[in-house]
Amino acid sequence: MKRFLSLLLVVSLFATGCVPGFEKQEEVVQDPAQQENTEQAIVPRYKISDDYYQTILPYKPGETRGQIAPRLNSRVDVEELETGLMRMAQEVFPSDNYLYQEGQYIKRGTISEWLKRKTGDESLGLNPPLVRGEDTEETNENSPIYLAHIQEQNYLIRRGEDQVELGGVAIGIALNSVHYYNLSDGEGGYPREYVIDDAELEAEGKKIAEEVIKRVRTMEGLENVPIMIGLYKQSPANAVVPGSFIAKANVPTGNNSIGKWDSVNEEYHLFPHNKTTDLYRDDAVRFENFKLDIDDYFPNHTGVIGKGYYIDGEIQQLAIEVNMEFNGKAELIGFTQYVTGLLVEHFPNYMNLQVSISSINGQEALIVRDAGAEKPFVHIY
Repeated sequence: MKRFLSLLLVVSLFATGCVPGFEKQEEVVQDPAQQENTEQAIVPRYKISDDYYQTILPYKPGETRGQIAPRLNSRVDVEELETGLMRMAQEVFPSDNYLYQEGQYIKRGTISEWLKRKTGDESLGLNPPLVRGEDTEETNENSPIYLAHIQEQNYLIRRGEDQVELGGVAIGIALNSVHYYNLSDGEGGYPREYVIDDAELEAEGKKIAEEVIKRVRTMEGLENVPIMIGLYKQSPANAVVPGSFIAKANVPTGNNSIGKWDSVNEEYHLFPHNKTTDLYRDDAVRFENFKLDIDDYFPNHTGVIGKGYYIDGEIQQLAIEVNMEFNGKAELIGFTQYVTGLLVEHFPNYMNLQVSISSINGQEALIVRDAGAEKPFVHIY
């Protein structure tokens, strides 16, 4: 059964010297024929960017809210699973036609059951059963936990001027790149880890995704809706940069299986790092020269690190964090001006750049230059 939302469209008034407000609302009468299944909502008229979806209000938390953090290794993976899935969904459910809502259909308890190991014919666990044997280490390496989490996102589409309904679903399958477990030594055990081969992880992830699609198609409201599904390889524990999506597929209306997978060639890399230097020497040299120029004139900084986002081997975005100890506002202003000049000097404008300057007191300044822009935006807090 389709669920409709009757919209109270928000009219924002923009005037010189006035703060935009949502106080003016156009009230919409619900369709009496759909009275049982309608819910009143509003859609903010102002949209920040085409890169972001508008959301309906009041905001509805997802069924699995709070369930993801304990199952992923780091905060950066939690954020990238959500925002990366949203980014890929733009290709199927563009933000100029669809609204965003957290997943409302796959229940919390269902996800918990799916994340378990399979223990018998009645078990819903999607992770492999634990292989029993004398060698505990070998047992865990033969049956690692592949599936870490499943995230659902809902994309709503307008039907007429005052109604929206579910128009598409995105599902993220978060996979472990490393399996962590305890090896019993007869006195309590100690931690071990097994690095899962990329090909093995992708193959198992696709099997899991196929089963997820079959099960989702049996849920009320999801029988015929288009689905975009992605495989996310999370980074090892304590990693500074997040993992990345490795494959995606579209399941059209009514289909109960995945026909074709597309590879996703995106990744994050840390600066400075030997692996980054080996893979992307030109970018690493630019970052190193930028860092050295800071060292020469402001030796009291406590660190400069960067996070580069790559698609098909080309850098798209570089986010840099600089930590400094400042003796006053004047020094902060001078430092920010100096770093802004270095940014323009060292990095070409085909990439998005962001520099966050912080101290022990928190965020001090922000420098942003969008790809193609001539001048950066600078803000001192």
